[in-house]
Amino acid sequence: MTSRQFLHLVLLLLSIIFNTSCVNAQLQRNFYRDSCPNVESIVRSAVEEKYRQTIVTAAATLRLFFHDCFIQGCDASIILRSSGNNTAEKDHPNNISLAGDGYDTVIKAKAAVDNVSACKNKVSCADILAMAARDVVELAGGPQYAVELGRRDGRMSSQNSVPNNLPHSDFHLKNLLPMFASRGLSIRHLVALSGAHTLGFSHCNQFSSRIYNFNSKHKVDPTIDAAYAKELQERCPQNALPGVVIPLDPDTPQVFDNTYYKNLQRGKGLFTSDQTLFTKRGSRRVVNLFASNKTAFERIFVAAMTKLGRFGVKTGNLGEIRKDCAVVN
Repeated sequence: MTSRQFLHLVLLLLSIIFNTSCVNAQLQRNFYRDSCPNVESIVRSAVEEKYRQTIVTAAATLRLFFHDCFIQGCDASIILRSSGNNTAEKDHPNNISLAGDGYDTVIKAKAAVDNVSACKNKVSCADILAMAARDVVELAGGPQYAVELGRRDGRMSSQNSVPNNLPHSDFHLKNLLPMFASRGLSIRHLVALSGAHTLGFSHCNQFSSRIYNFNSKHKVDPTIDAAYAKELQERCPQNALPGVVIPLDPDTPQVFDNTYYKNLQRGKGLFTSDQTLFTKRGSRRVVNLFASNKTAFERIFVAAMTKLGRFGVKTGNLGEIRKDCAVVN
């Protein structure tokens, strides 16, 4: 790295820290205390009802929050529909796999909030998504934590914002680290947020390259446990139907726990982006910590969710409070 590149990196990180601290001053845990004092319980009730209806609600809602924040900040732009000649973020190929239950969770929670006359059109979709993501984590057995509120909804959503702004399942640590660092997230935050893969499922095409004709030396990615690779091949043949899905956590796919990290220790990370966390010394130390100490994992996960939830938010006079989460006012 040249001195000029190093200076550029330092300035970028300082900018991130400054912007994050300014945003933090505007977001508040009790933001709706006067305008909609019961908003958290209203959202929680709607999320609980949705959670009982389908097993993918937790993973879908949590993943929707990640995608929204990573693309252009936590402003619910991921929920906007395409219109006219504009293709929105949600219709980009990297977002098409997002389960509809995540969107449905936010839409139903928004309807419940707006059904209270005192709250109607006063709570942003971005804040509802942040609260819903927190609630599904707790419902699945994860930690309770307070959410900072005060985000406003973005008015722009374009598929052109998606490329280079989302982690891919085939990313290695060298690809993940700068992407997370640019959002003010450390290696501990990266490993903790990856732990969200303790929930949910994946289609075979997201990892098939690891179990078939991996490279000229290995037919199967050597970082995968051999028995696990064989199981994946049985469940995901090379001509697997599109509807076939595999749990990201083969042991407890519906429970928010630290089993994900124990699986990485055994070579049972489903994606390259999962197993890569155990291949490098720095991230492996964090994986080992989280595998042995669930409390440490939950503590860092909450810190990471809080920090990610501040990224690129719109507050004050920026953005709007959407009446319909899927369209601008």
